[in-house]
Amino acid sequence: MTVTPAPDTPPSTMMTDEEYGALRASAALWVGTSVLITDERGRILVQHVDYRTTCLLPGGAVDENEPPAQGAARELREELGVTMTVDRGLAVDWVSADSLNAPASMRFPGEILHVYDGGTWDNEQIAAIQLPDREIKSVEFVEPARLPDLMAPGDARRALSALRARINAAGPALLENGLPIAPTVLDRVGALRTARARHHLPFHVGPAPEQLSVVQVWGWLLAPDGRALVLLEPDTGAALLPGGTPEPSDRSDPLVTLRREAREEAAADFSEPLFLGHLCDPNEPYARLRYAAPLTRLGPPPVDPATGRTHIRVLTTPEQALELFGWGLPAADQLAAVHQARARLGIPRAARQPLTELPDATDLTIL
Repeated sequence: MTVTPAPDTPPSTMMTDEEYGALRASAALWVGTSVLITDERGRILVQHVDYRTTCLLPGGAVDENEPPAQGAARELREELGVTMTVDRGLAVDWVSADSLNAPASMRFPGEILHVYDGGTWDNEQIAAIQLPDREIKSVEFVEPARLPDLMAPGDARRALSALRARINAAGPALLENGLPIAPTVLDRVGALRTARARHHLPFHVGPAPEQLSVVQVWGWLLAPDGRALVLLEPDTGAALLPGGTPEPSDRSDPLVTLRREAREEAAADFSEPLFLGHLCDPNEPYARLRYAAPLTRLGPPPVDPATGRTHIRVLTTPEQALELFGWGLPAADQLAAVHQARARLGIPRAARQPLTELPDATDLTIL
């Protein structure tokens, strides 16, 4: 049997089914899957395996004629003893034949790797993990910034790209050797590649005790569409809220501190704020205050006089912001306070959506 070409196709392109199949087989790639799982602090589950020195995400090769999502679910059963549906893709990575330095005897032709979202696991789900007798020596949850030290370079790039795609919520990312072909703002600044500041202190509604010194004032500045202003440091990719440390010129007024820092860091102004509460460490006599306020103006991006850097300004939902911060369970009460304040301010709750970069002066009324 032959494949009949179109009338204007040159005769030399006519192939038999066997020839066409052989041509396509010569360009075949392997197919694999992996699953990105995080804990409630945004740390990623990695596996220590007995057949290589670097760590891996759960996953493996797709069996013959097996859909990749089913292969991912099968690997979770085999490697972690967990049965779950895997139906949300985070990334598809084209891995070139020369990117792994694979031995010639392996005849590695290149690979298409599908990365799926395994979700955020609580302590009960983590305790239910059952490792097989062989192959998986142990698992641990690690900060995203540790991945380049624990994984092969391409694996670390792929995992970080998939995590950023999950947070950004714009759909699965298309990767080449672990890097997005259409980088988002999180990819461009390298979000999560450096260690996140540890702010796992308990949040308390109400004023800070008078004996505590205020060392930080941060604000959830909410745009008209309900998203919050988040700053990304251009050299480290670290994410933070507008705000900072009180200075003598602030006259011990936390709102003066917040307004000054918001203008210096983000050229941001806000209307009357609502006090949310404070964080404190039982072992230190300090308090960190949190406010929420409607964001009213955003001018051209300034150079922060404290650091000499120009922060990258983005709008995120409060939930996406916490995923970038990695504050974990202690932030649940703070998030609830943010949404209570948002409702009191008459600001709608924002649906999860891709982050919006705000490079210039922005007309907030269009949001």
